[in-house]
Amino acid sequence: MSGSGFHVHGPHDHELEHAAQGGHDSHEKGGGMIAQIAVITAIIATVGAIFSYMGGATQANAGLYKNNAAIKKTEAANQWNFFQAKSTKQSLAEVSRDLSPEATRDKYQAKIDRYEKEKTEIKLGAEKLELEATTWDRASDEQMHQHHRWAQATTVLQVSIALAAIALLTRKKWLEYGMFALASVGVLVGALAALHI
Repeated sequence: MSGSGFHVHGPHDHELEHAAQGGHDSHEKGGGMIAQIAVITAIIATVGAIFSYMGGATQANAGLYKNNAAIKKTEAANQWNFFQAKSTKQSLAEVSRDLSPEATRDKYQAKIDRYEKEKTEIKLGAEKLELEATTWDRASDEQMHQHHRWAQATTVLQVSIALAAIALLTRKKWLEYGMFALASVGVLVGALAALHI
């Protein structure tokens, strides 16, 4: 408002003031539609916030699981290196056994037998670590798939909210129906995410 008492309203200001004051024909002009869309939009926004949180949580889990897989792969590689070192020692003991006099061969054979036993234990440990790494990788992939579902659901709900705003501005009933349809699709995709599908 200027000092001269002259006040300019935007086109939507009058409608908002009129609706807030319970205008005489608010139901005829879509007052019921406004209240309905406002409530539905709040519900959609709440569901979208939950889906967004779940999407972030699954993404964080996927990263954590991938990190666990990398740790297990590193531990397995260390075990395979240890296995290789034992193999090298065993080979040297075999050469030493074959080149040494008959009286000292039993000493080298005992080492060869010990290295063979140790290699078997190391191999089992390395294979177990590789299996754990594969399990963590698979869990990470599942979490990322679920994250993508949550992100898809959130995006569809956001588009639904945008459509609700357009429906409020234009008061087009078909846009309101479109908002409901998109919200339903968003909830369905969220249900698929919750079910790990």
